[in-house]
Amino acid sequence: MPPITLSLILLNVLIYALGLTTGPEIIRVFALWPPGSGNAFHVWQLLTYSFLHGSLLHLGFNMVAIWMFGAALEKRWNDLRYLLTYLLSVVVAAMTQIAVSGYFLHAAGPVIGASGGVFGLLLAYAMYFPNRVISFIFLPFIRIPARTFVLGYGAVELLLGVTNTAAGIAHFAHLGGLFGGWLGVQYFRGRGLFGKR
Repeated sequence: MPPITLSLILLNVLIYALGLTTGPEIIRVFALWPPGSGNAFHVWQLLTYSFLHGSLLHLGFNMVAIWMFGAALEKRWNDLRYLLTYLLSVVVAAMTQIAVSGYFLHAAGPVIGASGGVFGLLLAYAMYFPNRVISFIFLPFIRIPARTFVLGYGAVELLLGVTNTAAGIAHFAHLGGLFGGWLGVQYFRGRGLFGKR
């Protein structure tokens, strides 16, 4: 496993274990709290929320996704490009969630999880390996090209976010992560964040 991917997975696992010993205090300080939630927002939460997970299943799904999509990208890119794209996706996901959920949907609960970074890696993976087939461990007979999977998944997330379905899932953070991944790819392709330099 490439070193940055391995480091991200180990760091997430270690922080999950730390959270089991510290209790809710780690969530209060390091989760992403939207405006009006009654908890203080701090700038570090734009990054730290992504290393917190609510359950072993939540952690497991995100770490498998980082391994599946991140390892291939890290092998293709250099370490710094990979790490910066991941972190950019995390921050853009957080900002999107705050902007949309906090101000328009008036969400009050904390956001935790690496999903924003995962969605950024997923978008980048689909851009670099559009025809690679994605299959699911629990549904091995379903095989979908990466580009089709990302477009479909993004459409589902948008629908669920707009209709405020599946409460407790940060759909707009997922969409923000996709956008962050796209921004990272554009930047490192020499096109600037929003177009040609």
